[in-house]
Amino acid sequence: MFSIIGLIKAAVLNGTPLLFGTAGEILTEKSGNLNLGVEGLMFMGGAFGLAGAYVYSVITPNPIGFVAIIIAIVSAFISGVFGSLIYSFLTITLKANQNVTGLALTIFGTGVGQFIGEIMRIRIGGNVTIPNVLKNAFVDPVMPGFLRNIPYLGDILFSYNIFVYLGIVMVILMHYFLYKTRKGLNLRAVGESCSTADAAGINTDRYRYFATCIGGGISAVGGMIYIMTISGCVWNYSALSGEGWIAVALVIFCFWKPLNSIWGSILFGGLLILYLKVPVPFIPTQIYKIVPYIATILVLIFVSMKQKKENQPPHDLGVNYFREDR
Repeated sequence: MFSIIGLIKAAVLNGTPLLFGTAGEILTEKSGNLNLGVEGLMFMGGAFGLAGAYVYSVITPNPIGFVAIIIAIVSAFISGVFGSLIYSFLTITLKANQNVTGLALTIFGTGVGQFIGEIMRIRIGGNVTIPNVLKNAFVDPVMPGFLRNIPYLGDILFSYNIFVYLGIVMVILMHYFLYKTRKGLNLRAVGESCSTADAAGINTDRYRYFATCIGGGISAVGGMIYIMTISGCVWNYSALSGEGWIAVALVIFCFWKPLNSIWGSILFGGLLILYLKVPVPFIPTQIYKIVPYIATILVLIFVSMKQKKENQPPHDLGVNYFREDR
């Protein structure tokens, strides 16, 4: 039977990987770098996050769930930083085309993720997974029982794993950094006009490197969250396909504002899970599965029609800065 509370919970859980992917790309694009390699970064994050937790479970006699979570986050984040560092070197230092480099990063990251996943699967001789005690740490609710037992609100607000609340805190801190601190102002200035920021004494390359690498690391954590929660801590490269591209579209849908990514990711998380929660007998499952991508196209059309200044991308987004042209 249809349950609106069940649909909301599923939307939040399925939207959490998108929240990290979108927020990471927002930080990147605020600096003027258009990184289309989010799909590859999420693949890398998923593979390396699972690998980190798996290796920890193998070498430790009595693994602890919280430690496994930390290792998975760090492993995924580092892999994302590494992939973004390659992108940054090519686009910021060598002035390569950002669109082409981002697409190349998608191919590279997808290949690396599949390679790591297949290597683990072949060496183990089956599916790569972790003990149940660690699986539970990734998916169990973290809020106290008395909050979860509140009628209706307990299910909707307090029944999620640690990554949901971590994502909300992360985007709040990102909003504060971008709009309430001097360094955040400098970063947004770089994205709006590199030449003006450079003339004001801001190290534009440093800010672009920082935003791209940290943003890429955050996006990669989103891939890890998908594998460790939605995919049940089992490597499934096909399940991640398309998540990164939806995250890139969500950046536009959210008008490059971190706080908007919370409700945007929940909305698209609900669309991704709609075929399981609101089944209609005469509608094929395949129709349900293309709904998020149709919504993505409609979002792009809608945003392009609303020509409001505050909803536009950073002025220098996707444009390499040549100091001699200043």
